[in-house]
Order: sequence, then C-alpha cells, then structure tokens
Amino acid sequence: MSVLARPLRAAVCSLLVLAGCAAVSPAAAASAGCASDGRTVRYVVAFDRGTPESSARQQTSAGCGQLVGYYPQISVAVVTSADRAFADRLGPERTFSAQATRTAAERPGTAAQPARAELPLSDPARVPATDLSAQQWDMNLIGAPAAHQITGGSRAVVVGVLDSGVDPKHPDLAAAIDPDDSAGCLTGVPDPSPAAWQPTTSAHGTHVAGIIAAANDGKGITGVAPGVRIASVKVIDDRGYADPEAAVCGIMWSAARHLPIANSSWFVNPWSLSCVRGNDRGVVHEVLARAVEYATSQGTLNVAAATNEAVDLTPSARSGSPSAAGKCEALPAGLRDVVTASAISPDRVKSGYSSYGLGVVDVTAPGGDDDRCVISTVPGGYAPMCGTSMAAPHVAGVLALLKSVHPTWTAAELRRALDSRATPMPCPDNYDLTGDGVQDAYCSGYDGYNGFYGHGLVDARSAVAPAQAGLPSPAR
Repeated sequence: MSVLARPLRAAVCSLLVLAGCAAVSPAAAASAGCASDGRTVRYVVAFDRGTPESSARQQTSAGCGQLVGYYPQISVAVVTSADRAFADRLGPERTFSAQATRTAAERPGTAAQPARAELPLSDPARVPATDLSAQQWDMNLIGAPAAHQITGGSRAVVVGVLDSGVDPKHPDLAAAIDPDDSAGCLTGVPDPSPAAWQPTTSAHGTHVAGIIAAANDGKGITGVAPGVRIASVKVIDDRGYADPEAAVCGIMWSAARHLPIANSSWFVNPWSLSCVRGNDRGVVHEVLARAVEYATSQGTLNVAAATNEAVDLTPSARSGSPSAAGKCEALPAGLRDVVTASAISPDRVKSGYSSYGLGVVDVTAPGGDDDRCVISTVPGGYAPMCGTSMAAPHVAGVLALLKSVHPTWTAAELRRALDSRATPMPCPDNYDLTGDGVQDAYCSGYDGYNGFYGHGLVDARSAVAPAQAGLPSPAR
C-alpha cells in the first residue's frame, strides 16, 4: 500500500487490522511441518464472531498462513499461504480461496484465462460532445427528467460504485468522482491510491457510474442523480472476477467511509449460479452476510444486480427443489439486507436474461434487451450495454435522490421509501418471449409484490416529490 495522508491512513487502519497498522508484531515464521508448493494463494477466513486479532493471527500462523488483513468488526480475515494444506488445518468450513478453486477447475495443460487488453482512460478532448439524451429511454421510463426539474441530487451524497473501476477523466464523470472515498480492494485490503481504483481492462464500472451520476450538461448522457458524487471501489479484477475477499473489502470500505449507498453490479465468482451450495459456498455466504449486515448497521444501503443467469432465486426453491437451477444463490443479491434489482426491457417486461425470485427481487429497473440496451459512459466515450448490471445503478441513483432530499433518513427508511414509491407491476399473463408456446419463466406473487418485479419499477420523480404531493413517507 502506498504512503497515505495521515487522516486517510487512520481511516484505513480503523477499518481493519493490517500488518504495519496494528501495534502487533508480524506473524512469526510458519510452524514446523509447513510446506510450500511454490504458489502463494489468498484465502478469506470466517473466524468465530468476537475473535480478537491476536487470536486470529495466532491461529493463522499455526495453520501455515500469514494474516494480511483483518476486519475485527465482523471477525473476517484475509490470509495468504503457500501450503496447500492450509484450508484443512484451519477447517474448510470456515476457509475459502477463489484462486485455489479456479486453479483446481482448470484442466491440465489448459492456460488460465488471460487478462483482458488494457483500456486507456478518456482523453476529454476526444470524447464526443453530442447530446445523447434522446437515446435514454431508460431515464424516461423511471421519470428521471421530471425529477431533475426538482433536483439532480446533493453533492453531500456519495454513492459507492463497487465494480471494475471508474474513469476519472471522462468529462461526464470528472466532477462527480470523489477520490478521497475511492479505493482498490482486489487484494482484500483497501488501497486508496488512484492506480488501485481506476479501471484497467473493463469499461463496466464506468458504465455503471454514468447511469448513476453522469453530468446534466447538455452533452453525452445524464445520470439518474447527476448532482451526487461517486466513489470508485474496485472489486472486479482484470479477468472479470469478483473474489469474496474483494467483495468484503469493498462493502466494509463503504461502511467505513460512511457512504449511504453502495452499488454491486456483479456476483461473487468463481461459480456459475447453477450449483448446489456446499461448505465452501457457505463460507462465502457467511463472510458476505456479515459484511452487509455490518454495513447496514453503519448506514450503508447495498444495492445488487439479480444477475443475468435467468434463474429462479426464490429461497424456497433453493431449499426444496431437486433441480440444480432451483438451488441457486446469487451473492450478494440473495442476502437479506441487500436491495436486489431485476431488469426490464423498454416494453416494461422482465428481460429474458434477468434472474428473478419472490423474496429476493425488491424492485425492477431498466436493463434493456437485445434490440435496445442502456447507453452510458465508457472510457473514451459512450456505449450501450444490457444487463441487471445496468438495472442496479438506476436503483442506486433513485436512492441517491431520496437521500439528497431526506439527508437524515436511515438505510431502513430509504429502503421503505424506495419500495413504497415504486410503480407496482403485475406478473405478465403470458411470458413466452420466443413465441414457441412455452413459458420462459414463471412469476409468483401478486400485483404489488412478485418474483419478477418485486415492489415495482423504481420512480425517480416520486423520490424527490414534495411531501404535500401525498406520497408516503417511511414509518419510523
């Protein structure tokens, strides 16, 4: 980690215990019997709640690992080890390595997935200045232009974009970026240096950020809440993976920096969602659930994409259905304290790729379909993308507007207001997208709350409407 300014270094050290931050000597050499296979692997470890850092460090060292970061608030550690027996020593029911899982899944002789090509940051002089607002069907669908007649949001509100990094040089985002609240989390330990949180190979995070907060300046596009600011929190690596330790780091950083809203347009790798959860997946569920629960208690409301796997995430289906598709869990989307967004097309119908599930999906928002995607910022200009990754930042933007006009509201109050002010969308009578006479998915629930759309389509106009307009306020 680079040398930090004193106030920011103090914030990082209060977030987690780092080698060199805590007044604890580095871990002693690995105990006798430790062996190295020449490859150091990173793990996330869930210790018993309330475990002090000193005990976590001792247990890690005894298991032939080195504790490189510890989140004492949730008793979760980031550990490295070159001993392939480390997980067995500490217990596989509390230890997981995405790196090791990917390596084990690779066929002998097959090269690992290569990193993507480097992506240069924007040259402001070369970014087209054309007004693209006519292409923003998504903003019209949620009433964003009408909301902007009242307010575009407050600069006091900072939204965490937990993603692949945000381009700070894009002219639609340059004024919105908050470098002091930005950090890279790929190692599981926050690094606030600009190189750690800027994008390197992916335009995804920049696209998400533009949907939330692109400037309302008559050029390019306009975000849902163009007056708020953005913190770039990098959790997706150059191969497109969001590892559990990076996800925990991003969520905990958002809480430590008191960001009222954090957006997660990804799900934790390395698995597909079409899987039965085993012990290792239980570890990942546990560490993410602890992080989200803690962040919510600190005032950070997490928004997540329902994923593009087109599977049923209904909890009862996971526990009772014998089918693999019925036992899926998207993380963090499936966690109780997360606001989960499904995606709809311009025709206001659930996009075919969007996952769904009664009790999981809270609201819906524009994600587009094959013919009409969502246009937003990318390094060097603008481009369309489709997905629940695009739906989630619409939700985060509406929450940012709510927080702007109600700055004292808690995470729970923001969530209740989001739900109550959404436009209810009933289950479709016929969901046969291909026209082959077979239903492509089944929607359960009722008009005001169902598995496709949750409480309904988010509404930016109602988020900023004056109280006298007769819209409900959340019960305290």
